[in-house]
Amino acid sequence: MKIAVIDNDKIITQETDTPALNNRTGAIVQVLGCGLCGSDIVKFVHKISKNGTVLGHEIVAKIVDINSHTNFKQGDVIVTSHHIPCGKCDFCKHGNVSMCEHFKKTNIIPGGFSEYVYLSEEHLENVAHLKPDNLTNIEASFYEPLGCCVRAVKRAGLLKGDTALVIGLGSIGILMAQALKAYGFNVIGCDLISDRVEFLKNLGIQAYKEIPENFKAEGIFMTSGADKAIDTALKFVKNGGKILVFSSTPNNWGYANNEIYYRELTVLGSYSPSPDDLKDSLKLLTDGKVKVSELSTVYNLEDIEQAFEDTMSNKIMKAYIKVIK
Repeated sequence: MKIAVIDNDKIITQETDTPALNNRTGAIVQVLGCGLCGSDIVKFVHKISKNGTVLGHEIVAKIVDINSHTNFKQGDVIVTSHHIPCGKCDFCKHGNVSMCEHFKKTNIIPGGFSEYVYLSEEHLENVAHLKPDNLTNIEASFYEPLGCCVRAVKRAGLLKGDTALVIGLGSIGILMAQALKAYGFNVIGCDLISDRVEFLKNLGIQAYKEIPENFKAEGIFMTSGADKAIDTALKFVKNGGKILVFSSTPNNWGYANNEIYYRELTVLGSYSPSPDDLKDSLKLLTDGKVKVSELSTVYNLEDIEQAFEDTMSNKIMKAYIKVIK
């Protein structure tokens, strides 16, 4: 089968053996397409993942072979996530599922940017769902990234009617803003790129390049990877408010201690979703409360390096890698 792998500073395609069940429980799925996540970019650019790694996890796939106690069957088209929390450790009990050691060890094999993937029985039982008929493959590929946003919205713990400011309107910022609106919050977005501001406005959510000076929000959602966005967050958060961090920054700067102390601010992070967050994500997509049809630009697997380059240069909002032509 064909896979896309990291090769130093490139992403190249090559051939490898197709996975087989070999008496294992689980399923072999044919990957129809896979979204390109910001975390894939980070792992590639900062050389977090070694040469030969197959990135990608936002998959839509068809089951071609299965040995499972679940109700899935050969021919089913599904969406799935890649990590599964144990639900029993201290991290899980405290709601920090992304920190669970089992969560970190579980994954799809070899990765989403490949023609075929092995899914364990645990994946099928916990994080896999049939693709809803009213969603295209591209729309369904947002199941996992939207799940990340759903978890962030829940972790922030805002009150209904509170105002939330989303700083950074890339694909995740657009998803975050819509998720916040779906959960009943007043939402404002901001970004320095005019097209992204207009994109959010067209979804019925107010957005700005420059936020009005007197604006304040109970919740700030940091979906920008720019260091200077930290100053923006501190400027526009209300005293006693919350800043939800959902991005890494180049210089790894922090939030001013005295700002947090004297203003009684809460700064918290959110990373990956739980199975329940994923279920809620799929419902938001299915019910049309989060719209994603215009977010993606489609690339074939052979053109995946171009997809990386276009994403990193902000030429596109989101890349969807079509694996099966």
